[in-house]
Amino acid sequence: MSDYKVITISREYGAGGRSIAKAIAEKLNLPWYDRDFVKKTAEASGYSVEDIQSEGEQVGSATHFITNLLNPISYESSADGIFRAQKQVILDMASKESCIIIGRCANVILKQAGVPAFHIFLYADMEHRMQRAAELGENGGMDLRKYVTRRDSRREAYYKTYTGHEFGDYHDYNICLDTGRLGYDKCVEIITGILQG
Repeated sequence: MSDYKVITISREYGAGGRSIAKAIAEKLNLPWYDRDFVKKTAEASGYSVEDIQSEGEQVGSATHFITNLLNPISYESSADGIFRAQKQVILDMASKESCIIIGRCANVILKQAGVPAFHIFLYADMEHRMQRAAELGENGGMDLRKYVTRRDSRREAYYKTYTGHEFGDYHDYNICLDTGRLGYDKCVEIITGILQG
């Protein structure tokens, strides 16, 4: 896999990150991790699977902000503890095997740790992502545009809180691809071509 030990994939909601990661993993014969993080983080942290699933890649921003404001030294939210556990899981996995890691600020975590990794950002236009959300059926009856926007906002807040970086800033990635315009297969072809070149 060239000079890179790990591939990280950051993505807007509905841009096809999981589908593309799975296809790359199959082509390169690599394990890939996304929702598997829940179990691994639970084992590493002592938090329940339910707690980790409810936090996900989001921060309870209002509560997080107010409590930190009132007591910034002693306070650690469950989101903070879960992030620390996820960070350790990411570093442990990267030290043991070549793999693909989706989300969880893995690109910044690995870059700061000096781990050679290839960082990808996937995005798409709103219409494509709304269609994807409808196909996945995760919106629970909420207006699709509002749902996609809310998922994006949570992801952006999480990334900003734990990295200090702006989500989607091209400086954090080796390549950024518009999955709606290019199509998933073409994105997989481009990425694997670079990594096998």
